[in-house]
Amino acid sequence: MKQSFQRIERLPPYVFNVIGDLKIEARQRGEDIIDFGMGNPDQPTPGYIVDKLCEAAQKSQNHRYSASKGIKKLRSAITDWYKRNFDVDLDYESEAIATIGSKEGISHLALAIIGPGDTVLVPTPTYPIHNYAVIIANGDVVHFPMTRDGDFFESLLTSFNRHWPRPRLLIINFPHNPTTACVGIDFFEKIVAFAREHNLIVIHDFAYADIVFDGYKAPSMLQVPGAKDIGVEFFTLSKSYSMPGWRVGFAVGNRELIGALTRLKSYLDYGMFQPIQIASIIALNGSRDCVNEIRDIYRDRRDVLVEGLNRVGWRIEKPKATMFVWAEIPDKYKKMGSLEFSKFLLKEAKVAVSPGIGFGEGGDDFVRFALVENEHRTRQAVRGIRNVL
Repeated sequence: MKQSFQRIERLPPYVFNVIGDLKIEARQRGEDIIDFGMGNPDQPTPGYIVDKLCEAAQKSQNHRYSASKGIKKLRSAITDWYKRNFDVDLDYESEAIATIGSKEGISHLALAIIGPGDTVLVPTPTYPIHNYAVIIANGDVVHFPMTRDGDFFESLLTSFNRHWPRPRLLIINFPHNPTTACVGIDFFEKIVAFAREHNLIVIHDFAYADIVFDGYKAPSMLQVPGAKDIGVEFFTLSKSYSMPGWRVGFAVGNRELIGALTRLKSYLDYGMFQPIQIASIIALNGSRDCVNEIRDIYRDRRDVLVEGLNRVGWRIEKPKATMFVWAEIPDKYKKMGSLEFSKFLLKEAKVAVSPGIGFGEGGDDFVRFALVENEHRTRQAVRGIRNVL
């Protein structure tokens, strides 16, 4: 008997699976594929964090169910981290919640606050979950273009004013995945003022707060007075502390939104394994030396990749932040589109990248490199690309 599943049917095909399947097939044939596809940090988690996990896991009291919103000491470490890094005051009881990675948190917050008929402003291209979280929650996505040379705020205003009923929610992400676009505090000042005027909720995905280069410092939306009135900010330990598989994230900000997410999560999970939360406390409270070392690794890989591609004729600017390079396809190959060009690089250069079309409209002239291969492998990839371009 054929079944129909309304939420599943609303989800579009996952473009990245096409390249992923071809990559697996190539490796099964024995081909050496250099993989810049998934943004999956390859550096080991710092040893002192792993040691704390092992120590906490030896204590049987830590094996029981935990708290879905995170244990008190973790939420306190989260708010202390914000105070130290951004001089933002937060109440760990009502304005902070631990999540099982930021992806889970964003998805469940969308499920908590979006209903059928609600429209949500999302840039395009963007990280896919920013779209899919809305779709799964039965909301409707309204896009505004995210271009390198455009004014993001004016683009947002145009899309907002074109739609009625007005969008209820805005999801943004700076430093931006995949385009690597960066903003200053003045951008968030305009966002907060606009959101307050129009009763708009704002979710800011701040995953790449620490992966910044060349003197750029990414501002927190919550540094703007009044930001807690209109929205929340999500952060994850995946990149800054090289803890992707641990699935540790958090949201901070507006207490009504944090309360809605807390209530929904209380029905759905019992929180992270407690030793992971304890180790995360050590990470957040500890020295930033490991964060700086991880950042510098990404910077050095960026330099090797971008300088190498420029030498072979693929003109790309160095990004100021994130662990990605958003590369416009050379003119000679642009008519192929990003999916076919990604297939071409995989087959001929043995290099896997993410097709820009997978991140939405406006991405098809680009591919995304994730800086997850070491410098030696990156130089090998540049040689492969040189040979085919």
